[in-house]
Amino acid sequence: MNPDQFDTSLFTRLRFVLVETSRPGNIGAAARAMKTMGFSDLVLVNPRFPDAASQEEAVAFASGAQDVLSGARIVGSIEEALMDCNFAAAVSARLREFSPPVTAPRELAAELAGNVSLKAALVFGNERFGLPNEIVEKCNVLINIPANPAYSSLNLGQAVQVLAYECRVAALGDGHIDSPVGFHGDAASLIQVDGMYQHLEEALVAIDFLNPDSPKKLMPRLKRMFSRTGLEVEEVNILRGIAKKILSSLPVKK
Repeated sequence: MNPDQFDTSLFTRLRFVLVETSRPGNIGAAARAMKTMGFSDLVLVNPRFPDAASQEEAVAFASGAQDVLSGARIVGSIEEALMDCNFAAAVSARLREFSPPVTAPRELAAELAGNVSLKAALVFGNERFGLPNEIVEKCNVLINIPANPAYSSLNLGQAVQVLAYECRVAALGDGHIDSPVGFHGDAASLIQVDGMYQHLEEALVAIDFLNPDSPKKLMPRLKRMFSRTGLEVEEVNILRGIAKKILSSLPVKK
């Protein structure tokens, strides 16, 4: 993605995605947290109530952030929510065996602020159940908010506030990451990366490296491995080219 295609400010590059939120009040609280820190791009994935953003409870908890609420988009899937993003961070207190790399809010915020090629999304789960594994696996990193291990419970609005605050502080700093590691080409979109995984899985099945009837943990491990690399468009194209060559070199099954 070319940085010239969008405003390079993190305040316009960062999206907040709430998945299957149950309480309209929590949506309102999230909107308030976002506006307080200067963010406005809010997407709701299958909220419990279709009109959640306009319900009285949401408006009350937004406390003046009605513009963020009224601008919120409601979509039917995480794929729609991340359609034009090339980076996504899942926010979860629960660590997963095959999660993407785990990082803290401050480190994530520094990376997002320092890399203007990223159109990023912060993905928050349902208040009770959190995020399902299939959504976490689509993300580049897993954000774990450091908290008291004896009582680490944060409600949705508080979690949004913590991430929004860290991103604001990073955005208003010097905007530079003192690290040689980063994207050198255009970052691949999540849709491109997901297509690459499907293509690669097809090739692995074709050469009998992966048994489709008993896939076990191979693909989650591969996804975890590649999520640490920050795939660029050219790298995704190379991997798909390899998969295509594997498939084309095999005899056609009758």
